[in-house]
Amino acid sequence: MFNLIEKVKDVNPLVLHYTNNVTINDCANITLALGASPLMSFSYEEVEDIVKAANSVVINIGTMNSELLNLYLIAGKVANKYKKPVILDPVGVFATKARTNLTNKLLNEVKFDVVKGNVAEIKFIGGFDVKGKGVDSFDDETDCTEIIKKVAKKLECVVAATGKTDIITDGDRVYKINNGTKKLKGITGTGCMSASLIASFLGCDKNTLECATMGVLTMSLCGELADRQNPDIGSFKVNLMDEVYSLNVDKLNTYAKIEELVLA
Repeated sequence: MFNLIEKVKDVNPLVLHYTNNVTINDCANITLALGASPLMSFSYEEVEDIVKAANSVVINIGTMNSELLNLYLIAGKVANKYKKPVILDPVGVFATKARTNLTNKLLNEVKFDVVKGNVAEIKFIGGFDVKGKGVDSFDDETDCTEIIKKVAKKLECVVAATGKTDIITDGDRVYKINNGTKKLKGITGTGCMSASLIASFLGCDKNTLECATMGVLTMSLCGELADRQNPDIGSFKVNLMDEVYSLNVDKLNTYAKIEELVLA
């Protein structure tokens, strides 16, 4: 699985983003740092051509814009039409009825390869109670593996739930990642950037579970490495981008804290 880090650089997949205005620049830069090519669009007119040309598609609902809501749906359907892997980031799905309704519509009408969110967002989508405010997660530290597995089976796709321990599962196999740092919550967009990283791996390999795991691991591990000298938050963000850029198989073998479970 770690060899996927080199495959991204070799393939240089084109990752199409329908994402939010707050983190769009960071998503583009993290995609480049990993070795993929970002492409951003808010245009109805080019959906057919641009999705067809892409290697993978990100749909992120973080900035709710009434004029773009139907665009997300169209883009997802076109991605399905051309068999392009597509990832959903349902940012703040539990924060408002509009976000909940949009997410439900997308999940009902588009076949997603990966749904990525924090633990609270994933639990909410699965019908479980959550505690939260806005787009933030206030989960306790109990093991949510069984819950996340149930959500993956319900959605019939890979689910990546980020938290103190990241959980990525297809409903049967489970990867748990114990890398990370609290500073990842101190800058805007690390979740959105994680979706970009997942899509970058999805754009060059067909093993969806491993691609999703590598995307989440890249963010968690690089965040941990970026925080080794306890820098202030601005320097931490710069270090994070540098660590993604320099990530390789040797670093993954040395520092990754990952375990695989096979659950009945």
